[in-house]
Amino acid sequence: MQTRTLTFALPGDITTLTGGYVYDRRLVEGLRAQGRDVAVLSLSDAFPTPDAGQMADAVARLQALPADRPVIVDGLAFGALDPDGVAAITAPIVAMIHHPLAQESALPADLADHLWRTERANLAHARHILVPSPHTRQMLIDRYDVPAERITVARPGTDLAPQAERSHPVDPPLILSVGILHPRKGHDVLIDALAGLRDLDWQAVIVGNPWDADHVAALQARIARTGLGQRLTLAGRVDDDRLRALYRQASVFALATRYEGYGIVFDEALSHGLPIVSTRTGAVPDTVPGDAGLLVEPDDAPALAGALRTLLADPDRRAACAQAAARAGAALPGWDDTARQVGRVLDALR
Repeated sequence: MQTRTLTFALPGDITTLTGGYVYDRRLVEGLRAQGRDVAVLSLSDAFPTPDAGQMADAVARLQALPADRPVIVDGLAFGALDPDGVAAITAPIVAMIHHPLAQESALPADLADHLWRTERANLAHARHILVPSPHTRQMLIDRYDVPAERITVARPGTDLAPQAERSHPVDPPLILSVGILHPRKGHDVLIDALAGLRDLDWQAVIVGNPWDADHVAALQARIARTGLGQRLTLAGRVDDDRLRALYRQASVFALATRYEGYGIVFDEALSHGLPIVSTRTGAVPDTVPGDAGLLVEPDDAPALAGALRTLLADPDRRAACAQAAARAGAALPGWDDTARQVGRVLDALR
């Protein structure tokens, strides 16, 4: 029998432009399309580091949910909630762990340890856990002691780009990077790599929702120091039409990420038939097919520059990777597939 009513709890605004929020929003839409009544509960956007008042409010609101109405809680909040408060939630909990909080970059050691402890404790109270990749599933088993049978991989869906939007590269070749302007995404490494390619003809655009003003300023200063001028644009947040145009015009997708629990943007790049240059970390090797691009170690700007040089200087190699990317993109699941997978988890709750 289907679970027709449920709550989806997450910090802040579900329309926020990051991969995790895109996943949450599309999942809610897909579950509603199945005929389910899904209420969205917005918790403080201060998570995963709320103050005492914000924590108390979030816990109280979750504890007030009906005991017969399951709640999916986004991991950005779930992993940081007070474990004693989570233990008193009577609604059946399904945790949505995009990637464990302690794996975030640039965390002080004491905060990383605190988040590891709270997330580990809270996962023990979840009836089931949803993750976007086999990599994240294995991490929860190995590092958080979650039984394998309580974890389901619900891979993010993809909207296959129409043929007209797939690939119309501009000249000089456009290198496109898409990812929140956050230290974990490694945009600083990409900037340094591009500085080593001055002898080649290219242009580059970095798109991403700003994480905080200080980090954006640091990236802008780094670009200024490279002397690349108009060749490299830090575009920040752009609208959907502009982003689709950039994917269509690009020749290479590059993201120097330091860690990914999945990385929806890689699927977007594949759906547009773009060769990918990224890093061998987290779920990236499982997400990016080996023949669709080149992966290097994280935080290695010279190696990243070398991979970009290979694709920029060798049109045949770039074309072969683009064809492989397009094949992989055409085989990706849709968001309705993701929703069906999660729907089966909800219907199995007792």
